[in-house]
Amino acid sequence: MAKKDAQPCPCGGPAYERCCGRFIDHGEIPESAEQLMRSRYSAYVLQKEPYLKATWHPSTRPADVIAQDDGTKWLGLEVKKHVPAGDDATVEFVARYKIGGRAHRLHEVSRFVREDGRWFYVDGNFPDNK
Repeated sequence: MAKKDAQPCPCGGPAYERCCGRFIDHGEIPESAEQLMRSRYSAYVLQKEPYLKATWHPSTRPADVIAQDDGTKWLGLEVKKHVPAGDDATVEFVARYKIGGRAHRLHEVSRFVREDGRWFYVDGNFPDNK
């Protein structure tokens, strides 16, 4: 098995420890909504539910389990657009995954808000998921 610091980041960035791992495992604060979105994708892949809950805005955060092992195999992430607007931002992305050997894609435009210097995921819409 590869050393942890040499493992690629699930979000497609450089090594996990230098990319999303610094947020998920070491408590650094993402500087942009895009960094937060990428780290949340990685947290889904790695089933890091405490991070997902901590970065989900309390006004929209679900009470039940967020990340679970439901057989989903995450295949990759493509960030299409990041639109910062002060303390609000949107990030459009496509995440590819397989369930039961069948390929799917999740196309979402996510809304983020910055409060007290921290970015939070608020919600998202799905422009072309079928």
